[in-house]
Amino acid sequence: MSSLPGSSARQRDVDSVAPALADALPALHRALDRLVARDYALPKPPEGHLNLLRHVAEHEGATVREAADALLMKPNNVSALVSQLTEQGLLERRQDSADKRVVRLHPTAVARRRLGEVRALQVSHLTEALLTLTEGEMDALGSALGALQSLTRGLRSAAR
Repeated sequence: MSSLPGSSARQRDVDSVAPALADALPALHRALDRLVARDYALPKPPEGHLNLLRHVAEHEGATVREAADALLMKPNNVSALVSQLTEQGLLERRQDSADKRVVRLHPTAVARRRLGEVRALQVSHLTEALLTLTEGEMDALGSALGALQSLTRGLRSAAR
């Protein structure tokens, strides 16, 4: 630890914020997930399926390996998810035009529609919850978004 002025105060801040985030973020995710599952017309797809579908929708033509790297998963697990989602009519496998050994992933129209429906429910529930916050809480949350995105990038980088 550094002997710079304020470093012990910073360490105390980190020591209180880290466990609070470790508690709050999963609780927020679980609550939102339950609300979406409750209100979604179909059985809500498992989170792993949604994550893969989101990635492929945002990176159309990704390979299994690229998706696995981006999602911090093992390629064989992503391959199993791809097989399930293909059987469900949510993903298509297409041969790469330049290299026939490479298979590229593409979401189907049904997958795009379902992702949109889940996203709309998430945004709706978050909007409703955000409207209950005070102006100060909203300002603090808005100010924290950039820091949370930086924190996410740092943790993702460390997890690779």
